Amino acid sequence: MKLILFDCDGTLVDSQHVIVAAMGRAFARAGLAVPPREAVLGIVGLSLVEAMQRLGEGDPRFPAERLADLYRAAFRELRTEPDFNEPMFPGMRALIDTLAARDDVLLGIATGKSQRGVAAVLGHQGLEGRFVTIQTADDAPSKPHPAMVLQAMAATGAEAMDTVLIGDTSFDMVMARAAGARAVGVTWGYHAQDLLRQSGAERLVSDADELLRAIDEIWELVP
Repeated sequence: MKLILFDCDGTLVDSQHVIVAAMGRAFARAGLAVPPREAVLGIVGLSLVEAMQRLGEGDPRFPAERLADLYRAAFRELRTEPDFNEPMFPGMRALIDTLAARDDVLLGIATGKSQRGVAAVLGHQGLEGRFVTIQTADDAPSKPHPAMVLQAMAATGAEAMDTVLIGDTSFDMVMARAAGARAVGVTWGYHAQDLLRQSGAERLVSDADELLRAIDEIWELVP
């Protein structure tokens, strides 16, 4: 059995507008200058407190935990608004459906979201039951620590050589490599292609069809 792990934000769903909006509300409510959009998208994938600490550039006085709480509250608010939209990237729903129907793979998620956040995404997209293991910021240290991948492998009985992580950030690639797993980068997310390569991506794909081919081909390559 092969284990295919997906990052969520920037890989399965395009949540950048909601993330930027929630971050803006959080910083405004804390009375702080809102970070540039590029800076916000650069930390997508990290656990919230770790993300806030990076935005605070290591300042020990920076209220990272308070900002994380304000961000969670803002994101929940945005979910209730009529124009809320967190769409899947083109082709990804069909890809998940295709893979979930196969008997030679197991699907999982490894994300900086909370379990509650992942459940909301899967429910909104009608993807409940597709993923046999869901590893989140509630259950493990922040990416790029390898714990999420290691826990997913332990939960499913998959070996590292039979595990691949699909993600859009350098954090995903480093996490996968640190766990001994394969790493495939998608180019429609939030980190540049050169950064993905430098961080350990052995393949880069530009759309869902190419990703499906890469999944089938990757285990034929010598690690």
